[in-house]
Amino acid sequence: MAEPSLFARFVALVGQCAVTIRHSGDGAREPAYGVTPAIPQAKPQGRIPTLKMPTAKGWEGDHKPTAAAGLKVNAFARGLVHPRNMHVLPNGDVLVAESIGEQGNPRSLFDHAMAATMQRARASGQSANRVTLLRDADGDGVAEESFAYIENVRQPFGIVLVGETLYVGASDALLAYPYTAGATKITAPATKLMDLVPGGHWTRNLIASKDSTKIYVAVGSLTNIADEGMAVEENRACIHEYDLASGQSRIFAGGLRNPVGMAWEPEGGMLWTVVNERDGLGDETPPDYLTSVRDGGFYGWPYCYWNRVVDDRVPQDAARVASAEQPDYALGGHTASLGLCWLPEGTLPGFPAGMAIGQHGSWNRSKLSGYKLAFVAFENGRPVGPPREILSDFLSPDEKHSYGRPVGVALAKDGAVLMADDVGDVIWRVTSA
Repeated sequence: MAEPSLFARFVALVGQCAVTIRHSGDGAREPAYGVTPAIPQAKPQGRIPTLKMPTAKGWEGDHKPTAAAGLKVNAFARGLVHPRNMHVLPNGDVLVAESIGEQGNPRSLFDHAMAATMQRARASGQSANRVTLLRDADGDGVAEESFAYIENVRQPFGIVLVGETLYVGASDALLAYPYTAGATKITAPATKLMDLVPGGHWTRNLIASKDSTKIYVAVGSLTNIADEGMAVEENRACIHEYDLASGQSRIFAGGLRNPVGMAWEPEGGMLWTVVNERDGLGDETPPDYLTSVRDGGFYGWPYCYWNRVVDDRVPQDAARVASAEQPDYALGGHTASLGLCWLPEGTLPGFPAGMAIGQHGSWNRSKLSGYKLAFVAFENGRPVGPPREILSDFLSPDEKHSYGRPVGVALAKDGAVLMADDVGDVIWRVTSA
């Protein structure tokens, strides 16, 4: 048999062990957090940006995340297949979207290394393409029943119930299903309401308007910085508004590289989202962010970031840069903040009203960041203070392994905080200790 090529040996090495490919001169920095973050000057990393990601290990025995003081955590459900997002039904049943990123077609050595790393970290693979229903019939905080509720949906993520219709955000469409309270399976075919283009950032989160007349659909970009031109980014990197009465849709807000979690803040009445920013400019440049979303607002991508800092790698549009709005709150560079849920005051002891944020964790910085269920307090409708931790210790002390990775966050009917963990294949439940 022929000796394996250097390329094949390199890709195999990446697939088997934790590795860091680091661009020279790009060291770890303190996280850029808050309303006025200190964002380092960009250091473009060229064709080989930093690549570091822990190997997925999962939780063994009674091992679980560490809850903040005054809180406790238990497994609401185990044995799921890459649970990503949740929706709590009026009767307390919990719907879980089980899905994962599809394998792409690597075009370079770094693409191959990244693909191998993502597989090792269980960030891509064979998707279950399923929505599962979990039921805690006896109310003890553990779901003892599990049902395949909807099957054969391409990478489901967003789920929302409006009246007697259940809406699902698949990577390629906004779908509608007839809903029957208490049923454990939907067998009726879906009605396609809106075509969406799969690929790239594939999660399609959903949230209903407060008057239940519209559905908002979050759609991420195809590429990092419009690397293949703006034509392929049409109707992407934005939040769509779909009108349920007319069946018409429009872009509600744009320039959002990868908006995922969405939540309503009750005092100001604004829609908020968490956004994953661009790669290849350094550990903390630019930070992912939490922001209110204004109707018609433009948030900079791909031309600029944060306070209209121009990205010189992108062909520029001065008018678009001038119109860009600054996000409200920085969440640290490459934390992959995905889940978002409003927690009213009194939800968790010791925590005021604010947003819970599932931080999936970095893969492209020299020191890992994220990998926690974070919390940002709000006052008078605005975020304040530094972020806090609700759940932590999803990584081994040496950062070589991940026991779990936080994604979607939801409030259970009994007031507990639920968090999907797509490496541990668990739904965690957080309550008062």
